Amino acid sequence: MSGVICTGINLIPQTLNPDIDYFSMYRSGGRADISTVGTALLKKVLRSGLSPNTEAWDFLTLALAVNAADLAVIRATSADGWTRTIDLQVALFNPAPFRQLRKEIAEALRFLTGDFWQLDFVTGGEPPPRSTVIKTYNADCVSLLSGGLDSLVGALDLTAAGHRPLFVSQIAKGDSATQGRYAHSVEGADRHIQWNHNVKVVHPTERSTRGRSIVFFAFAALAADALAQQLGSRTTVYVPENGLISLNIPLNAGRTGSLSTKTTHPVFMMRLQAIWDALSIPALLDRPYAYRTKGEMLLECRDQPNLLLLAPASTSCGRFSKYGYRHCGRCVPCMVRRASFMHAGMPDNSPKGYVFDNLSQRRPATGADDIGAVARAVLGIQTGGAAAFSAGQFAFAPPNERRLFEGVVQRGFAELGDLLLSHGVL
Repeated sequence: MSGVICTGINLIPQTLNPDIDYFSMYRSGGRADISTVGTALLKKVLRSGLSPNTEAWDFLTLALAVNAADLAVIRATSADGWTRTIDLQVALFNPAPFRQLRKEIAEALRFLTGDFWQLDFVTGGEPPPRSTVIKTYNADCVSLLSGGLDSLVGALDLTAAGHRPLFVSQIAKGDSATQGRYAHSVEGADRHIQWNHNVKVVHPTERSTRGRSIVFFAFAALAADALAQQLGSRTTVYVPENGLISLNIPLNAGRTGSLSTKTTHPVFMMRLQAIWDALSIPALLDRPYAYRTKGEMLLECRDQPNLLLLAPASTSCGRFSKYGYRHCGRCVPCMVRRASFMHAGMPDNSPKGYVFDNLSQRRPATGADDIGAVARAVLGIQTGGAAAFSAGQFAFAPPNERRLFEGVVQRGFAELGDLLLSHGVL
């Protein structure tokens, strides 16, 4: 078991337990032996003109702590080289409601990261910041804006439908300028919040980062809380992600569990919504493209001129930073991206092209064989159908929705099949 404590700097002892990772929440304290998280957020939230309710603020504190623990605890040291048991203690301003939800939160995190979480919520957490001047946003909903292609389509579609989204971005290196450009393109520059988790760990970190996305949702919860205070009603939080990537069906037996990411998976979304409801966080998650492929999203986008102009700058690659902020071209997200452009009949003008442009060329000596895995999955679905390929994956859903999920898997892999066929892989 790995221990992580996330609390105020004044509550961290001078003599540290070597078996515990200590994180100072929101404030650095100037100690070189202490990791930190969220050190810029107090100023950022105040600058955004927000005065969050305690529940939304404490959920952000929890999310930051989860992200910190996810980075601090190395998977390679676990018994199977992947699954960790993480004992996380988090100081909250009002821990009582979170203690009542300890089991539900641990189960949601188990699904998200694939680890076993033991949670302890204690007093002493940072109080919610209180802006002296509350900002009024000319917005009627919240939408996640990552800088990816799906979030761009979401922004364009919502705006074309007459909505005024308050865009929420989690800053990632290489994406922040694109996020700002996308918000500006739909006249949402004054409705754009860009925040960072600011995690700094005093030792080498885990690279899998399955828990990072919960901070993105916590930022959205804070934005939704602000709009709910302003509008007097619960706020919709749009999560623009295509159905194929959200479901993220394991391509083979070696990619089961948390080896396939679950960031916007319907099960995680349902569990997150239940936690928010129990905490009275006034945010309602909406997945408008749950039954659409990425290619269908591009084809059906309601603002084609802006899509054609802005789509090339979007980021899709799972290894973007590894290749100098250039799309690798052969990871699963890159292949889904390329297939979607083909399906929509759109030119793929991704800046600098793809590192591995020809999918039929020999794969790198290191790294997963994503092309082979996708090719085998395409052939399997062509032979036995999506229902057989995804057997057991949609047991959580009622029969009618199960068929919708199977349909998006069938069509999504058909798009990928067309891409591989064009490259001579199939």
